[in-house]
Amino acid sequence: MREALLAFVALFVAVDILGILPIYLSLTADLPTEERRQLPGQSALTATGVGVGFLLLGDPIFRVLGVSVGDFQVAGGILLVALSLHDLINPGKVLSRPAPTVGVVPLGTPMIVGPAVLTTLLILVQSHGYPITLLAFGVNMILAYVGLRYARVVGHILGEAGSRAIGKVASVFLAAFGVSLVRRGLPGFVSQ
Repeated sequence: MREALLAFVALFVAVDILGILPIYLSLTADLPTEERRQLPGQSALTATGVGVGFLLLGDPIFRVLGVSVGDFQVAGGILLVALSLHDLINPGKVLSRPAPTVGVVPLGTPMIVGPAVLTTLLILVQSHGYPITLLAFGVNMILAYVGLRYARVVGHILGEAGSRAIGKVASVFLAAFGVSLVRRGLPGFVSQ
């Protein structure tokens, strides 16, 4: 149970659905209601497909390339720290006009499932196994769908400043998780 909770929290921080809500609301503000209703499902399905595909194919690809768990932990940790620092210091720009595929790109990927989530998935599967990682990922994708489905309600409750503040706190936790990955990966990285 503890492992499942740890995997869930790591992915929840990496997905950062509350931090995505202000961007989602601005991207979809000018869309017709019917198109807006389809986006949460389209985004969640895209994110789930990308995450599961990467989870199932990532490890075999790394074996072929000769990348070890220690290598990936160090590289992934550095990447997570860099991504979280970028978000804290220089948040990304919001698109001015949504494309017809806004639910797939940029919402499904790279916003919901981007480098931070992909890195976290591969690290979690190494430390907790596929069943726990897939369960934690599935629960996070359901929460992402619900968050997007009720984005307007959550946006009104939290306000733009509240959503951004939660997103920044999540970025700090993501940076801490990245540092922890580097710390855990260094012994394996150095021994090779």
